[in-house]
Amino acid sequence: MKKNFFFNLNFQKTINFFKIFISYYFSKLIKKPFIFGEAFSLSIEPCNFCNLQCLECPTGKKELTRKIGEINFNFYKKIIDENMKNLIFLFLYFQGEPYLSKNFFKLISYANKQNIYTKTSTNGHFLDEKNIRKTILSGLDELIISVDGTNQKSYESYRKGGNFNKLLDSIKNFTSLKKKLKSKKPYIIIQFLVLRSNENEISDMKNLFKILNADKLEFKTAQFYNFKNGNPLIPINNKFSRYKIGKNGKYFIKNKLKNHCWRSWSSAVITWDFWVLPCCFDKNAEHKMGNLKEKSLKKIWNGKLYKNFRKKIFISRKNIYICKNCNEGLKI
Repeated sequence: MKKNFFFNLNFQKTINFFKIFISYYFSKLIKKPFIFGEAFSLSIEPCNFCNLQCLECPTGKKELTRKIGEINFNFYKKIIDENMKNLIFLFLYFQGEPYLSKNFFKLISYANKQNIYTKTSTNGHFLDEKNIRKTILSGLDELIISVDGTNQKSYESYRKGGNFNKLLDSIKNFTSLKKKLKSKKPYIIIQFLVLRSNENEISDMKNLFKILNADKLEFKTAQFYNFKNGNPLIPINNKFSRYKIGKNGKYFIKNKLKNHCWRSWSSAVITWDFWVLPCCFDKNAEHKMGNLKEKSLKKIWNGKLYKNFRKKIFISRKNIYICKNCNEGLKI
C-alpha cells in the first residue's frame, strides 16, 4: 500500500487502530474473542455485475446466488458518515466491475473528502480518456489493474471477453494523463494472476511493466473453488500456486490455516445491498452478520453473530468453508 495513507491518520483513528490491535492479540492469547475498537478498514461493493466471464469468477460465470444490483449512494453516504471517525481504508470492490456502477466516482470522491484512503480493482476495459480523468480528479488513492497475460491468446484464455490491446492502450493513456496533470494519485498497481496458461510469461510481464509506466507490479496466486482433484489452470511451478499435491494425489492449500484471523478483527465487507460479511472470501454472502438498513455497523460489529463467528475461528478455522481457500500470508 502506498505510504501516503499516513496523511489520512489522526488521533482518533490511531487510537482505534491500537484498540483493535491490542484486542486481537489479547483474544489470540486467551482464545476468546474480545473487541475493543471498531473496524478501521471496509470493503464496499459498488455493484456485483461484470462485462467479462473470467473462468474462476462466480460473477463472470453467473454463479452468484445473491441478488444482482448496485449500491444506493445516499445509503452509502450514511455508512461513511457514521464510521468515518475510525475508518482509515476503504476498498471499493468486492464482486463485479466497479466502473460499471453509475455512482462510482461519487463513491470515491465522498470518501476522499472524509479523509479516507480509497482503493479499487478493475479489469481496465472502461478506462477511456473520460473515465481516466474522472478517476484522477475523484482523488482515488490506489488502483489495481488486472493484466493476466502478455498477449491476447494467454490473456483471454482466462479473461473471457477481454481485449488485451485495448487494455494496454488504456493503461498507457492513464499513466500519460496522470503525468500530464502532475498527479501523484492514484498509485497504479499492475496485477498479474499466475495461471498455467501464463506462468511462462513472468519475464515478459516484467518487461511489459516497464513500458506501461505504472507504479508497481504484483504477481498473485489464483484461487480455485474445486481444487482437491486438480484444475487445468493450477500452475505447474509450485512457487506460483496456493496448492500442493499430497501423497494421496489430492491437492491441498499450502496455508496452514491457523486458528486466528486478523481480518475478522480489523475489517468487514459490505455488499451493494448492505449486508455485512466477515471476509471477501464470502462471495455468496453465506455468513451474514447483519444488514445496515436494520442496525448500525457498530452494533453488528459487536453483535452476537460476529462474536460467534470469531469464536469459531479460534476453535477450528479449517471447518469454516470460506476460510478453506484463504491465501493470507502466502506470497510469491
